[in-house]
Amino acid sequence: MRRVLLLIVLCSTAVAAQQAGGPPVVTSQDLLAGLSDPTKWLVYHGNYSGHRHSPLTQITPENVSRLTAQWTFQSGVLGSFQGTPIVIDNVLYETGFAGNSWALDARTGRPIWRHREEVPSDLHVCCGSPNRGFAVLGDRLFQVTPDAHVIALDMRTGALLWKATMADYKVGYSATVAAIVVKDKVIVGTAGAEFGTRGMIDAYDTQTGKRVWRFYTVAGPDDPVGGKT
Repeated sequence: MRRVLLLIVLCSTAVAAQQAGGPPVVTSQDLLAGLSDPTKWLVYHGNYSGHRHSPLTQITPENVSRLTAQWTFQSGVLGSFQGTPIVIDNVLYETGFAGNSWALDARTGRPIWRHREEVPSDLHVCCGSPNRGFAVLGDRLFQVTPDAHVIALDMRTGALLWKATMADYKVGYSATVAAIVVKDKVIVGTAGAEFGTRGMIDAYDTQTGKRVWRFYTVAGPDDPVGGKT
């Protein structure tokens, strides 16, 4: 049975497909503003505070029972959706299972584009290959992949712009986290602790994909605290 992503349109604002004149441009100031424009959802948690509380007021305790599904999107991919869409100019940007992602018309559910990163056949993960969501800056979307890479996609077409290796999946690393953009850097982390990997958080340049810094969340043999603690 195919998994179905059900997305309910929760506001009465008129929506339309992404305009052909070019992709929207998201700035660092837009990200800092968070949910001050309630028609957009630019950060995984809604804003940097992470409280996920939308300021929309159309839905109330009195009318919530009248919500109904407007459309469904059938992904054609076996696996679960565990992410939160980015919402910009009436387009939903959603990541899915096993390296898949989509841009969807918020009014109809019609796919605008689909991107898929091939997952290696020898990938070992403890709990499947879901993904929590995109990050966005400028006209680019950023996503981690099940085999521990981070990628940048063109927001208008879904085309791959760059791909950077976070870690070697063959020794147990993977990645499922929703990326976050701060200023001009996309920040991501790895998974794979079940296989004894050393956890890390990386920052990459949003334009080039070059790694800017790395912070290990587990002490190494030469760290002052010591890897044996």
